[in-house]
Amino acid sequence: MPHPMLELYGVHRSRATRNVWLALEAGIDLQIVPVELAGRVADPLAADAPLNTKSPAFLAINPMGGVPVLKDGDLVVSQSLAINLHLARAYGGDLGPRDLTEAAQIDQWTLFAATDVEAHTLRIQTLVGKGATDDALAEAAEKYARPLTALEGYLADHSYLVGDRFTVADINLCEILRYATAMKGAYAPYPATQAYLARQQARPAFKQMWALREAEGRAAAGH
Repeated sequence: MPHPMLELYGVHRSRATRNVWLALEAGIDLQIVPVELAGRVADPLAADAPLNTKSPAFLAINPMGGVPVLKDGDLVVSQSLAINLHLARAYGGDLGPRDLTEAAQIDQWTLFAATDVEAHTLRIQTLVGKGATDDALAEAAEKYARPLTALEGYLADHSYLVGDRFTVADINLCEILRYATAMKGAYAPYPATQAYLARQQARPAFKQMWALREAEGRAAAGH
């Protein structure tokens, strides 16, 4: 579907990966406007600082100071999952819902990812990054077991979350499941979930998105 210029404010090393993945799947032309996280900038308010999440120019677009932010004509949308839902419905074809039933299911799985999964996966990722003990990781994995067990039961009989095809719901969930892969074997007790995540991450658009993210990281490190 034709669309006006779509500008995505953010960087690849952020939740913007979700939006970039969807855009690559759908062939949506997203113009990336780099906005660095303020914590990665030595003095985010310096006159020569790059555009970042504390820059007045960016705060004029999103007073909450978070990335990513989408500008679709006069519409401004923050929150990465909301951005994906909008892009899928407006421009994503079969990545979006075909009817109201699918719309409700996509919303359900997106909220499941945000409210029942993300706190656990981010906790595991953070613990791994801090070199936590095996006991601390085991405790975090145990707390993650309840939503994972429910998801495992569903994925045992379904290849995708909605409508027997790949949709925005799969992108939104998989990008949140991904955080826990920082812990080796995180999904080994859940073979259907592990296989589901591997299938989605084998998609060409995911690989292209990940290459962009890694290239940005190398550039930031001066390599």
